[in-house]
Amino acid sequence: MSEVRRSVGGESPDSRTAGVLRFLTELIGWVATPWALASVSIVLSALSVIVLIGLPAVIGTPGDRPSPVAVPGVVTVAMMVVEFAAAAISPWFVWWPAIGVAVLVLVVAAVLAGLPRWRWLLEYDRRRRSA
Repeated sequence: MSEVRRSVGGESPDSRTAGVLRFLTELIGWVATPWALASVSIVLSALSVIVLIGLPAVIGTPGDRPSPVAVPGVVTVAMMVVEFAAAAISPWFVWWPAIGVAVLVLVVAAVLAGLPRWRWLLEYDRRRRSA
């Protein structure tokens, strides 16, 4: 199940396992972050939805996945770091500590499984300049 495959865009290395772990991590961040921020401010809660769901839907690195706005690989990696941080931190404020620990383990697994893709994304500008 962890065989290397090509992403939807056709170029970046991405395993099915890494994709599943990344999706689960993002899904937790999408649910837990607005929920945690709702007790502070409804505006912040809505803003978190825009940043965590809307922004990644619009931006993307060419060859990684199709998107309306092309960005360098470092921007895609930075966005993933924001999403993973949201997923790692938010559950501690809305769910039981055991769930927070489980999500933290999931985030670490998602990062480790996604390292080949992250390396590919970070090398995107170098490849593009030399082409």
